[in-house]
Amino acid sequence: MKLWPVIPLLAVVSHIAMAAGDVETGKQIAMQGNNQGATACVACHGANGQGNASAGFPRLAGLNAAYLGKQLRDYRNGSRDNPTMNPIAAALDDVASRDVAAYYAGLDPVGDSTKRKESASGRTLALRGDWDNTIPACVSCHGPGGRGVAPAFPALAGQHASYIKAQLQAWRAGKRRNDANELMKVVAERMSDEQIQAVADYFAAAPVQPDTGAEQ
Repeated sequence: MKLWPVIPLLAVVSHIAMAAGDVETGKQIAMQGNNQGATACVACHGANGQGNASAGFPRLAGLNAAYLGKQLRDYRNGSRDNPTMNPIAAALDDVASRDVAAYYAGLDPVGDSTKRKESASGRTLALRGDWDNTIPACVSCHGPGGRGVAPAFPALAGQHASYIKAQLQAWRAGKRRNDANELMKVVAERMSDEQIQAVADYFAAAPVQPDTGAEQ
């Protein structure tokens, strides 16, 4: 029996539409903002898109362009709520969002530089899940090694633990709702605080995998 629904065709079409972008224009917006009200992305996400672990700002470098573009659109239309990102995304139209996404997708992903010991329980949850509590393995959607599967599932490997933890808590609390078929909401609701921390630590310590943009 199939446990999880297939991502709608609309998401696939969105992936194709967002795949290309003007990298140089995206870089200019990332570094300087634009004259429509969007501030420079580097102010929070760093000069090389590596994010800020202590502040909870995610790494953007190397993430799939289709995924990044979707998040910007979701911030803009309010389906993803964040008081910092909503007004910035509102100042980026579809073309600008595509360009910024293309720029960050092309950057080299370094991964979380914070040294931490790999979590054994996090590894089990990431690779095998916890079927006693109907929690699937993270890699069943996010791809081998947590490299991501465009357009719906971002890379987790090398992402900051603070950000992964915060997003899982937001899914669980119903504060984030822009997932396909409420998949992440259902998963996060079944996870304990200890499991959330463990899987966040596991993926943060995992080596960054190349994002091929392939879909499963």
